[in-house]
Amino acid sequence: MALPKEKSPKIFAVANQKGGVGKTTTSVNLATALAACGKDVLLVDLDPQGNASTGLGVPRGANLKTTYHLLFNESDVKNAAIETKIPHLSLLPSSMHLAGAEIELVNEKERESRLYKHLRGCTSYDYIVIDCPPSLSLLTINAFVASHAVIVPLQCEFYALEGLSQLTKTIERVQKHFNPTLTIHGILLTMYDARNKLSMQVARDVRGHFGKRVYKTIIPRNVRLSEAPSYGLPAIIYDTRCSGAQAYIRLASEIIRREKEDSRISQSKEAA
Repeated sequence: MALPKEKSPKIFAVANQKGGVGKTTTSVNLATALAACGKDVLLVDLDPQGNASTGLGVPRGANLKTTYHLLFNESDVKNAAIETKIPHLSLLPSSMHLAGAEIELVNEKERESRLYKHLRGCTSYDYIVIDCPPSLSLLTINAFVASHAVIVPLQCEFYALEGLSQLTKTIERVQKHFNPTLTIHGILLTMYDARNKLSMQVARDVRGHFGKRVYKTIIPRNVRLSEAPSYGLPAIIYDTRCSGAQAYIRLASEIIRREKEDSRISQSKEAA
């Protein structure tokens, strides 16, 4: 019998040091949408708050191996990842111990690349999505070192661009010292209200500044996106027809198309 074909997953860190921008909502629903497209996906909950885990119905305090155990080489992805109720979607759950992990890692060797060693060796997934904490901490640095690209959720509000330069500088430092191929895959406009002139103005400003790095897909302000986690479900499962769920399905399709296009361009350059 033929052995399953090994995969080389694309790894995305979903990050923004500003809280309340839809980072975890994006991580959970993007991972679910990619899985709905038939891709094998691993969602890595690296946030001590564990909202991505509870958003998939995994309660805090469950007796499981977690991302904390990965960081300290007490487990590996194969033994820590759990299957969710959603076909093709697995989860590496969070732990409250992650809150103290930064202090514990300070004097450890290769503290920035702990996650890299585990995730870059995975061969069972098409995509790995990392939900980062809302800070530019050592946990986030670990996610950046492990990832191929960063997805930045950006709320359509007055202070949207504030702090984005700091995030960009952190990514540049990681590029320089640890991961030279790291890029910003895209900036995702979230909580968009078409009735609000400010939302439209912010969207124009962000597109004017970052151009094609801003995804065409915009995530609307949608109550179903907020309700879904209380039921331990992604919005895409909770209410597939709601505008928020449909937007994340479009985002997954846009990312898959962009990956195919980037791969085609890369192959053309190599052939030339």
